[in-house]
Amino acid sequence: MSCSVTVCRDCCCGSPAKHPDVDHDAHLTALRAATRVRVSECIDLCARSNVVVVHPSPPARRNGARVVYLGEILDSERVDAVVGWLDAGGPGVAAVPDILAPLVFSKVSCGC
Repeated sequence: MSCSVTVCRDCCCGSPAKHPDVDHDAHLTALRAATRVRVSECIDLCARSNVVVVHPSPPARRNGARVVYLGEILDSERVDAVVGWLDAGGPGVAAVPDILAPLVFSKVSCGC
């Protein structure tokens, strides 16, 4: 089993009103080609939009891996990095790619 992702859409994340220059549909298609994707209406972390939550695979979770919150996933380079990380095994299996490391945040300490 592989990891999965939850993407925030239908509020400000994924919204052409807030991010008119982002191809939200293409990003969703790329993520869906890599793994199972859940779409949430709102994760309530609007200050960090576009939010992608990466869930570890069940074996990685049993070994202590936890979900990783990524904010500002607003371009194809970042989406491609998420896809590459998923392909490498995701949380608990592969290190967060350098391009994504500054975008990791804790929901608890978000301050949103």
